[in-house]
Amino acid sequence: MADFVLVHGAWLGAWCWKRVLPALWSGGDRAFAVTLTGVGERVHQLTPAIRLATHIDDVAAVIESEELTQAILVGHSYAGLLITAIADRMPERVAQLVYIDAIVPHSGECWSDFHDEATRKTRRDDIARSGTISPPPAAAFGLAGEDAAWLERRQRPQPGHPYDERIQFDEARVASRPRTFVDCTRPALPTVAPSRERVRNEPGWRVVEIATGHVPMISAPDRLLEVLREAAALRG
Repeated sequence: MADFVLVHGAWLGAWCWKRVLPALWSGGDRAFAVTLTGVGERVHQLTPAIRLATHIDDVAAVIESEELTQAILVGHSYAGLLITAIADRMPERVAQLVYIDAIVPHSGECWSDFHDEATRKTRRDDIARSGTISPPPAAAFGLAGEDAAWLERRQRPQPGHPYDERIQFDEARVASRPRTFVDCTRPALPTVAPSRERVRNEPGWRVVEIATGHVPMISAPDRLLEVLREAAALRG
């Protein structure tokens, strides 16, 4: 039995793991899906006070409340920042890290560092207007039809302040945990390219490719489940 903490990416919520959670539970694993402050069913908590630290605390609170000691942290997209911070803050409670098409930061970097200048300008303009970043169309994630409609109904604007907030952590401490990167290749999201390259050029990474778009928990849940179970089997 493994303990999974599933952390969604920008604009989403715990709802995005709906096709993954039942299978983990039925297989005997414990799995806890976090919803970050200000999105999903916590959209009513959206305020200008939300910072990167707020979302890191959201994840830490689940680990502490559930008294997890060997958690497999699974971070999608933006949440790569969050699971990295947690592995630095409470390494004794983290067994390993799984980055799903996610930001793989170095200490001192921020979310916006992974984007080209045009993307940064668009998002910063959005933040200046509304304090949030508007969700992209589902087609950007390779979704169509009912899956696209489901995603677009549920996405919510992302709190804007974390976009340019830098993360500081002990890189050796984080690297001491086994790390898997799930590379979603069809279509490959351009903003993930820096992380995609980094994990192939730095030691200590296990890289798994899935021929699907940026939200495999929606578009390829069975394959993603295989990857998560493979990760659990690697413990120890």
